[in-house]
Amino acid sequence: MIKASARPIAVIGMSGVGKTRIAAMLRREANWFHYSVDYRIGTRYLGEAIADAFKREAMRSPTLREMLLSDSIYISSNITFENLAPLSAWLGKPGDPKKGGIPFDEYLRRQRLHREAEISALLDTPLFIEKARSIYGYEHFICDAGGSICEIVDPDDPDDQVLTALSKSCRIVHIEGDAAHADALKARFAKAPKPMYYSETFLKRIWADYLKERGVGEANVDPDDFIRWGFAQLIDWRRPRYQAIGEKWGVTVAARDVEKAQTPAAFLSLMERA
Repeated sequence: MIKASARPIAVIGMSGVGKTRIAAMLRREANWFHYSVDYRIGTRYLGEAIADAFKREAMRSPTLREMLLSDSIYISSNITFENLAPLSAWLGKPGDPKKGGIPFDEYLRRQRLHREAEISALLDTPLFIEKARSIYGYEHFICDAGGSICEIVDPDDPDDQVLTALSKSCRIVHIEGDAAHADALKARFAKAPKPMYYSETFLKRIWADYLKERGVGEANVDPDDFIRWGFAQLIDWRRPRYQAIGEKWGVTVAARDVEKAQTPAAFLSLMERA
């Protein structure tokens, strides 16, 4: 168990496989330093853009506009490891503005900014490993890499910048969901569709397919319907990419086994077997 915990760990995998639960458990119960890539994105790299978007919304209200212009109120996001809603809200959903959508070009612009921010946040991992040790005295470190790392790396490229930096500093652990997990994820997402980051190639393809299949123009798209429609395809799109990362850059463990790991010791034992 000491061997598994001696090297920093980076957990990757699709949303809902248990990455954040494991990282939070190690932080609370075993005094690990928890580095959340999504939190870093939403604070260090996109914090100003998120706050500016909220201010634009506030400026539409005469009362809030007056308060903002007189510096009587202050607007900022309150992102936490467990609540990334401000980042999701900023990403938005494309479609009919009357239903909360934004123009597809603006959606694409925000997606590109997110990509740049995610790359930067992942490349910051070695820096935070050193800071965790030298400043705060943490002996152990876990990186919660978020759900979209597979969209910004090329596992087939042995010189991939992000994977090279991450694998040199951490043991990459791919938590792999099964068919039952995918079905549960789709059902949960259908009830509460949330903004997502996609690779631009995939996004443009499903957007064009959706417009053609539904027979609607961009301004008439139901944002939630599009997000639900695309999410089922997203799971199939991401699965082989995550598998390739696990096979070529780290190790793979089953999400069902991670679910059974209810203590730090159980999870680290799982890492030893991997």
